[in-house]
Order: sequence, then C-alpha cells, then structure tokens
Amino acid sequence: MARRLRFNGTGSGGGSCPAVHEDLDTGDVIVHGPRLTDPADLAQLQHLDEHEIPIVVPRNTLIDFGPKDRDTEPRILDPQTFAGMFENFQHSAWHLEMRKGYAVDRATDTYAQFLRDETPKWGMNSDWARTISAKTQDGAHVGRVRIVDNPPTEGQRYLLAHAEYNAELGEDVRNMWRHDAYAVNLPDEDFWIFDSHIVALCQWDDDDNLTGVELISEPARVNQYNRLRDAALHYATPYKDFVAALAAKEE
Repeated sequence: MARRLRFNGTGSGGGSCPAVHEDLDTGDVIVHGPRLTDPADLAQLQHLDEHEIPIVVPRNTLIDFGPKDRDTEPRILDPQTFAGMFENFQHSAWHLEMRKGYAVDRATDTYAQFLRDETPKWGMNSDWARTISAKTQDGAHVGRVRIVDNPPTEGQRYLLAHAEYNAELGEDVRNMWRHDAYAVNLPDEDFWIFDSHIVALCQWDDDDNLTGVELISEPARVNQYNRLRDAALHYATPYKDFVAALAAKEE
C-alpha cells in the first residue's frame, strides 16, 4: 500500500529540491535533494550501506520543515476562549469559510431582515465591529475566502450581502466556487490563521454551531495551512466582482 505523504516544504529558492515530506501514518521523513557524489566526501560517511543514497540538505530546510514534537492530545479551546484570540493577534487574521451556513448568522436580526428582502442594518457598535475595525485601522490585515456552492445556499447568499459589512470594518473578503476550491485541493476544513503561526481549526455540530477550536502550532502543519491560504487568495475573486458575475449569470 502506498504511503500517505504530506509535503512539508522546500528550501529551494528557484527549483524543486531539496524538499521534505512526512509519512502521515508512521511519522517517517522523506527527503530528496542533490545527491552527494564526490568520492572524497563519500569516504567520510559512516554506516553508508550499498542501498543507501546520501543527499545534501541545507540545515534550515530541516529546521523549517522537519517534524517537531507534537502535543499528545489536541489543544481544544471552547468558543468563548477562542473569541479572545481576535483581541490578541498582532499582524493578521485570515479565515477559510467552507461551510454551507452558520448557526450564529441565522440567529441575527440581519439574517431575518435579509430573508424578508430588506437591506440589513449592520451594527457598527458590536464587540466584533469595534475589535476588528480597531485592528485594521492599526494596520493589521483581516481577510476571508468564502466558498460558495452552485447554486449558493441561503446562508451563502446572506454572507455575500454581509461582505459589505466586513469590508466596512476593513476586511478583505473574497469568494470562490466550491468546485474551483476542490480543483486546487482546498480541504473541507473551516479555519483561521493568526499571525501566520497559529491555526485555529474550527469544529462544528450538525446544526452549524461552533463547538470547539483545535489550536495547531507545529511549524510543518502551520506551513501547510499557510500554503492553503496562499492558494485560496490566488484563485478567489473579490466579493464585489463575484456578486456582479453571479447576478449576471442569474439574469
């Protein structure tokens, strides 16, 4: 059976190697890079068997992308403790929204207004609005890529309208069709990345309620989520352009 390998990263500035992969089941590390061939160098190696191939890997590649010790148990925050993270990040907070809807949205007055075909009256004095607007005004980046089904669900249509409110707070909001997200290997995971070094992987019940958040800080795993963020940002569309294209499509 083939190994389940995860690409941890590469130290190459312009090519494809050296690179580090990790076996998700055994924890084995697979490294590929330039082969060591100089006879004088080979003569200095100890315990080199005939079937083994020595390769050269820069130290920083192993430091950056080699597996680190992990917590034996996942670190799970309750939703209330997780909310405090938005007050404490310094430089950036970014969200991949993969769900078809959120219970917290459905409980709002603005959602009811949206269902009545009214223009929602966004509250600019909520705790969220004050926290995020203060962060963005201070230069922090807050952004989201929201995945949309075809056709969009009710909850997703609400969030397309809600993006105007996010933008007023200084957030960068973009959208992406779900089939395009799968085409670039985005996972069915809903997560935040804080300051590019802490991932908050959201956990949900069947009714779209947030039940807990797993914190991920192992560098190799965080690098994976940072690459997912970069891919999502590259292929997603600014929400105003997405809404305009959707409206033209539905005419």
